[in-house]
Amino acid sequence: MMFLWYLIYEFFKTGLFAVGGGLATLPFLYDIASRYDWLSANMMPDMIAVSESTPGPIGVNMATYCGYNAGFEDGGIALGILSGIAATLALVLPSLIIIIIVARVLDKFQNSVLVDHAFGGLRPAVCGLIAAAAVNVFAGACINTELYESTRAISDLFDIKALILFAVLFVINKKFKLHPIFIIIPAAIAGILIKM
Repeated sequence: MMFLWYLIYEFFKTGLFAVGGGLATLPFLYDIASRYDWLSANMMPDMIAVSESTPGPIGVNMATYCGYNAGFEDGGIALGILSGIAATLALVLPSLIIIIIVARVLDKFQNSVLVDHAFGGLRPAVCGLIAAAAVNVFAGACINTELYESTRAISDLFDIKALILFAVLFVINKKFKLHPIFIIIPAAIAGILIKM
């Protein structure tokens, strides 16, 4: 049951410092995956796909999934549900606290040069965190280092089917600015049809 306190601590910390929305939680989740057995880096692309294709913010969905997985592994469905709720609440609690504080002193924050400069520094930092997470997700989805290490054949380094699907959907999304659901559903169908 001690894992529950670590779970709450890690997701509270993630919620406190993941400035920039759900995708900004990804570097924190990769860090959690490297230190705990609640999830693995190999699970991250699947978690992101599920989180993006279900209602709700990605960070909250991933916290719920990770918490449930941790509890389920340790004690079954009941503990999974409890730890899923705990991880989710731990993730959103810092935002709730900060928004309440900001709402109380909104006038001071609106015209503060220091706050404006702080956000000027946070924007590129958040962009860098999201870009690093995107590189990790891309590598997990399209690059097969395990197969490459066993064969040393450069053709085994890349998952060609995944790269083609990525490129096609990237170009379609860039050109037509489709709603994400029109990218996610065809991608899932393509994965089923071509056995990715």
